[in-house]
Amino acid sequence: MEELKLLISIAKRGGVGEKVRITLRELSQEIGTSPQSVMRKLEALEKEGYVIKDTSGKRTLVEVTSSGIQLLESIFEEIGKILYGNYIVGEVVSGVGEGKYYVEQYKERIREYLGFRPYPGTLNILVVFPKTIYEALYNVEPITIPGFSKDGRTFGDVKAYKVRINGIDGAIVVPSRTIHPPKVAEIIAPACLRKKLNLKDGSKVKVEVIK
Repeated sequence: MEELKLLISIAKRGGVGEKVRITLRELSQEIGTSPQSVMRKLEALEKEGYVIKDTSGKRTLVEVTSSGIQLLESIFEEIGKILYGNYIVGEVVSGVGEGKYYVEQYKERIREYLGFRPYPGTLNILVVFPKTIYEALYNVEPITIPGFSKDGRTFGDVKAYKVRINGIDGAIVVPSRTIHPPKVAEIIAPACLRKKLNLKDGSKVKVEVIK
């Protein structure tokens, strides 16, 4: 773990694509160990091919190698899969009352593309983790519900992302034009989630993203 923290620290200091000067004391303070321990871990990283270093007197120059960069990228990707794309944590908030109207307009297309007849309304979740719904859904392929025209009015495309809350399948819907900021997720389901799950404003919920 400390070796990985050391590798990240070197990369943060600009040691990608060029050698940067480091001091063992600064690195030891950053990762919470002794300068002697930093030197041993630095030598281990060099032996494993993750860094290259030159030492001249009291000057130590270090660069993360291509293998080191690949390691960091793979870790970043795995962490991203775990934290951003598996679930959303948030709290229930009230909407502005337009959800029922729009769900009614799209209900037949929702049944066609998502496989369920939606309850006429949405459950709005203020996202606490991750920062925005887009970060939670970045590696999920949406289902596009195509727009249409009705009574002289145009209804745009809607992107839908399948989710599950306490065993109930539903979907986060993102209209092409929305008044909600990216911190609010609008969720449709075949049942009234507020009643079914006994939710009220401020209730904490965890939403599983289905890939």
